[in-house]
Amino acid sequence: MIKAAITAVGGYVPDYILTNEELSTMVDTNDEWITSRTGIKERRILKEEGKALSDMCVEAVNQILKKKNISAEEIDMIIVGTITGDYAFPSTANVICDKIGAKNAWGYDLSAACSGFLYGLSTGAQFIETGKYKKVIVIGGDKMSSIIDYTRRETCIIFGDGAGAVLLEPTMEDVGIKDFLLKSDGAGRNYLYTPAGGSLLPTSHETVDARQHFVHQDGQMVYKFAVKGMADVSAEILERNKLTGDDITWLVPHQANKRIIDATAQRVGIPEQKVMMNIERYGNTTGGTIPLLLWDYESKLKKGDNLIISAFGGGFTWGSIYLKWAY
Repeated sequence: MIKAAITAVGGYVPDYILTNEELSTMVDTNDEWITSRTGIKERRILKEEGKALSDMCVEAVNQILKKKNISAEEIDMIIVGTITGDYAFPSTANVICDKIGAKNAWGYDLSAACSGFLYGLSTGAQFIETGKYKKVIVIGGDKMSSIIDYTRRETCIIFGDGAGAVLLEPTMEDVGIKDFLLKSDGAGRNYLYTPAGGSLLPTSHETVDARQHFVHQDGQMVYKFAVKGMADVSAEILERNKLTGDDITWLVPHQANKRIIDATAQRVGIPEQKVMMNIERYGNTTGGTIPLLLWDYESKLKKGDNLIISAFGGGFTWGSIYLKWAY
């Protein structure tokens, strides 16, 4: 039976570092306040004029092509999990294919907020498992600075920019994506969203003046649902696969808030030393957090390692993937 395995990882974060100290000159906050509530010390911001999400994604994908010594023309498909595509349309996947010269690939963007990469990874795996495709690239990334209001403390301290990518290839070995569990609940849409810019509230002078094109978040409600959602789904996928925390090599949690990560790890019985974490350096890059974790921790991963990936995002969307590392 064909399984989809991650065979390479790439990542990119911009050079510019926005520290808590710098943020404290923009809004009423300080390093201690931010760190104690979120675990974030700094985040990366894509400042260069004319640079968009696709530019970060291209860097991540080119790393993969170089590592695997393959040409872009060998790629069959690209899926991008993002909420900050270069354009409303065409898709950023389309733009990336053009920029890297992936002439034989097609693809699309997938909108599931912070769960975007997780949704994309489970979707990409299906195309491999059918036997139809041999090389599928799944990207998670966001240029969150493009939709963040830097006068609002509740959101500007959390988010950063970055992108990561993985290559999925077929395998007959006992590795790769073993199981996934995806959830959504549209009743949560008004707790974390961008009010304007869609067909419900199209862009106008009024929406721009009212600052309705930035992320709006009800932090307490999101925190409440995220803690329960991420912990529940992680526990459920373990149970479904007859695993316990002892069987897991790494928990790979979406990097939204250190307290949410800690609560998830505690619920499934995974100690802190087995939890991937880089939130202190990058903040919440939304679709980018999970692939950036895999990129950062790649050298510590061994073939056969059991990974539980979990995320929770606006919408609400959430889910978990169980996979065995393939190299």
